[in-house]
Amino acid sequence: MQEETDLPKNFTYTDAGVNRAQRHESKKGLTALKETYRHIGFGGIMHLPYSNIFPVGESTYLDLQIEGVGTKVLVAELTGKYDTIGVDAVAMVVNDVIRSGAKPLALADNIHATASEPKLVNAWLKGIIEGSVQSECPVVNGETGDVAEIIKGIGNSGFDMVVSAVGKVEHPDIITGEGIKPDDAIIGLPSSGVHSNGITLVRKILFKQWGGKYDATDIPEGLSREVGLEVLEPTKIYVKSLLTLAREVKIKGAVHITGDAYTKFNNLTGYSNGIGFCFDNFKPQPIFGVIQRTAAELGYTITDEEMFRTFNMGWGFGIIVGKSEIDEAINTLQRDNVNPECIGRVTNKERVVEVQYQNKRLILT
Repeated sequence: MQEETDLPKNFTYTDAGVNRAQRHESKKGLTALKETYRHIGFGGIMHLPYSNIFPVGESTYLDLQIEGVGTKVLVAELTGKYDTIGVDAVAMVVNDVIRSGAKPLALADNIHATASEPKLVNAWLKGIIEGSVQSECPVVNGETGDVAEIIKGIGNSGFDMVVSAVGKVEHPDIITGEGIKPDDAIIGLPSSGVHSNGITLVRKILFKQWGGKYDATDIPEGLSREVGLEVLEPTKIYVKSLLTLAREVKIKGAVHITGDAYTKFNNLTGYSNGIGFCFDNFKPQPIFGVIQRTAAELGYTITDEEMFRTFNMGWGFGIIVGKSEIDEAINTLQRDNVNPECIGRVTNKERVVEVQYQNKRLILT
């Protein structure tokens, strides 16, 4: 770590190495891809709050997504545990597909590695298969490449894992983000911990390998197992829960709480005008407190605002329904054993994301 006199007052995701402002600026370049839309065979692309879907018939749309697990692969290497990271890869992509209301149809994986050693490959595939089972979505294609000159990693077991998925949704069932109104309810589905976001910050604070405090086998106060295993806890998969609920109530918005965390809800303001969001129910797992406390022990300050801009803080997926449908939605999800709770409401404060947490009022920007 830096000398105390050189430490920033606040430690952010940008300080850890992921520059949010630069990423957002870079994403503006994606508008150039619109030049390719003329090649769509049926009608036009439909723009949604978190993705684009495309027609393959008069009323049928496909949602094609691709996702990776980022630097969580480094934690897998550090611990020598490779059989769960595939669950994360599948979870990240199928949880994105369902935001449009689409049912995942098929998966394809891509693993680039220092070397495709059989034991490692079998462990990687074990996780991918488990993710496939949980999402009820087959793996129909994939590719493993040996690229030692590109992938270094820790020792000789470096790898990167990416999974793509395609889902199908009929026009009447598309979750458009439209028609959201003040006093609509935000229902949260619990996460299993940090999932696969903010891991660069987690690594820099928690693990000695990257300048943090602990060995992977240490058990910090507040945790019941090794910190490496706690961080590796796989991302939850919400496919069955979301699709079951969609058959029972009108879902106005669906948010996979990943990168940028609760600020992601503002994507919905482009589809429903004059709205903001207030969150007032949080039960974060102990790992989040360990991250903040350990940062302080190292001389850093990670503000509560930064935590809610970076991490899911206990809720991995958010679903917006009308006020009159809260009870039916909660009851439906409870039958699916996912322990849903109302975590907030839609407000009339345009583009304001407010978090009420531990007797504090936080405004996220």
